[in-house]
Amino acid sequence: MEQYIVSARKYRPSTFRSVVGQQSLTHTLKSAIDSGHLAHAYLFCGPRGVGKTSCARIFAKTINCLHPTAEGEACNECESCVAFNEQRSLNIVELDAASNNSVDDIRNLIEQVRIPPQIGRYRVFIIDEVHMLSTAAFNAFLKTLEEPPAHAIFILATTEKHKILPTILSRCQIYDFSRITIPDIVDQLKYIAGNEGISAEPAALNVIAQKADGAMRDALSIFDQVAASSGGSITYASTIDNLNVLDHDYYFRLMEAFRTCNVTEALLIYKEIRDKGFDSLFFINGLAKHIRDMMVASTPQTHKLLDMGEEVAARFISESAKFHPKFYYMAMDLCNTCDLNYRTASNKQFLVELTLIKICRLLERPTTPPAAPGGGNGGGGTATPQPTTRQPAPATTASPQPRATAPAMPQAQHTATPAQPAAAPATAAATTASDPKVAYTPRQAAARPIPTNMPGNMPRIMINNTAPQQAASNNAPAAQAQRRLSPFTAEQMLEAWNKYIEAHPSEKVIVNTMRTALPKRVNDTLYEIYVENVGQVEFIKARQTEIVEFLRQQLSNDMVAIDVKVNESGPAPKFWSPREIVEDMAQRNPEVRNMIQELGLSLA
Repeated sequence: MEQYIVSARKYRPSTFRSVVGQQSLTHTLKSAIDSGHLAHAYLFCGPRGVGKTSCARIFAKTINCLHPTAEGEACNECESCVAFNEQRSLNIVELDAASNNSVDDIRNLIEQVRIPPQIGRYRVFIIDEVHMLSTAAFNAFLKTLEEPPAHAIFILATTEKHKILPTILSRCQIYDFSRITIPDIVDQLKYIAGNEGISAEPAALNVIAQKADGAMRDALSIFDQVAASSGGSITYASTIDNLNVLDHDYYFRLMEAFRTCNVTEALLIYKEIRDKGFDSLFFINGLAKHIRDMMVASTPQTHKLLDMGEEVAARFISESAKFHPKFYYMAMDLCNTCDLNYRTASNKQFLVELTLIKICRLLERPTTPPAAPGGGNGGGGTATPQPTTRQPAPATTASPQPRATAPAMPQAQHTATPAQPAAAPATAAATTASDPKVAYTPRQAAARPIPTNMPGNMPRIMINNTAPQQAASNNAPAAQAQRRLSPFTAEQMLEAWNKYIEAHPSEKVIVNTMRTALPKRVNDTLYEIYVENVGQVEFIKARQTEIVEFLRQQLSNDMVAIDVKVNESGPAPKFWSPREIVEDMAQRNPEVRNMIQELGLSLA
């Protein structure tokens, strides 16, 4: 019986042409060999399993080849190439720095550098995982690395370039190896499967490539594992079962539940995933990546960012057309918030379920009564959303029947309200109350949609998820008509900001934080508040709801919103002298000023 050799060794590249995913780098090395411009030291760095050591061996073999081909490859026939292929060449010395990282190991290597090659022109010393060398070993190696004999070439390989001393880096030509793309890995796996007589579904190979995370060696190891367990026939089902991978179908089913605002279906899919043993944090991160891929697939210009096979990418592109881009932005933000809060949450399952509910409520599909006879809908179908206006209707205007489009600003004195989606009103109210980004007030009785210039019958994206029972009350149109939309200037915004500071003189922390803030206008109602550090961001966000409500009252505009950010490009914080501190305290507090005057105090 022939001895079995794993694919990672059997199909290890032996020529520059067979190196996968590093075409530009191998072309540079071949050009250097052809022109004879060889450096005395090279540094190959990059992720694991991308071909660093393989390229070092191919390079060493090629520069010693006695009869190189016209393409710049080794001939594999001369004495030097045959000795290399049989692993008995004395011109190539490999050192594993992970286990030979002492000064004595480097001194032994330096002693070998003096010996000239027996066959060929160069002796090549390959030091793998060079970042593992000790500082003393690096220092002992510096002089030899800078001025080696003419016949010596050093090739250093590492996965962590940042750990190497700058003095070493400055003596080497640095080549950065990139992660291997999923299409390149899939093509190589197809080639190997054909050579080995293994049938493999393209979708299964795509899963293996994604699991490998850009490392060809990892992909070959996973390929061997799946091939052994599936009896030589690699199917998509057997691959995801063997690798315990969460299938894309689960996420696509979730997206359909989000599109139809089906909270029940979303929670049941999540339970099904948990029952299969998948961690909730792994699930929420996978959902975030899935939504990101759908966002990328929704725009033709960003299709090249889809790191997946053609068949899977085609499905993402077709499914992404069902959603508006605004949905992707808000859904990714909710997933990111869940990921940040997951580790500190006492009830992790509830946190994930609440996130799914919030994503379901991002899309609202209003149900409308049948159109009147002779109307434009022809038979009572759902009406196409009509453009809405921000101007509230006069309170005395009456409408003979409800509009068929559930506009953002309902006309006053409606006698009936369209039915709400199937989610329970209490659930929607709880969702709004728990979301710190939604500022809920009694005046916001109806959700405010974005402009309806969407293709087809795409559902609207609601900016504010408000309680359905408020929208259903008879007073909702009147409350909506009272929404304040007075225009204001940046100067008026700054004046209102300072009024809040003056109204809270005793709260030193928030007041001092707001004094250093820098409001910047984004649009008519949104302002970015720039502060000096992350701590100040937290101080303002803790009072953000109260501050926003105060600004809305002062400016008579219920659409005012603020976004707090760190001013990374701003000036450095001011350092106050003791005299400035005392003068500021006396100016702010009359009692301190009186005490200084009565006691006749002064600074030396």
